[in-house]
Amino acid sequence: MCSRLIYFFGKANERRCFKIAAKEQLINEDIREKEVRVISADGEQLGIMSSRDALEKAIDADLDLVMISPTAKPPVCRIMDYGKYRFEQTKREKEARKNQKTADVKEVKMSLNIDTNDFNIKVKNAIKFLQNGDKVKVTIRFRRMRELTHVNLGEDLMKRFCDAVAEYGGSDKPSKLEGRNYAVVLSPKK
Repeated sequence: MCSRLIYFFGKANERRCFKIAAKEQLINEDIREKEVRVISADGEQLGIMSSRDALEKAIDADLDLVMISPTAKPPVCRIMDYGKYRFEQTKREKEARKNQKTADVKEVKMSLNIDTNDFNIKVKNAIKFLQNGDKVKVTIRFRRMRELTHVNLGEDLMKRFCDAVAEYGGSDKPSKLEGRNYAVVLSPKK
């Protein structure tokens, strides 16, 4: 019985079992093909043989038979130490995740009637985020309906903000009005 199962309770508590598609390769007795192309542990091709004979060769070498390419004709299997292979594979994946830099989207919110010093602080924060390699979403909130009638003032404020941080980042798309918010996303310069 596979450990990766989902149970579904249908009509009258009828229990159904669905197997989740596993990414893992078939090993040893799980390989049900009639003929497979076998590669030895040192990379030498042993040729095409039945899966039973290939499994016997793997057992004689005290190793595992692993199906590498199930879509090939005939499928390709390799004789290797599967535990060591999985350990090295997870180690490589962990190293790749550690070196991966994810760009977060930080947000700077302003209102239409922002004061000069507050504006300068928002600009400094946005510059700091852009220097760290993060994207910055700049949002101008229109709180009242009468402010929404003066969208041109919001456009002017957004243009001033974008000009202030132009040295560190720029927008890929033009700013747009989303409901009561006027927003743009700034990306850092390389």
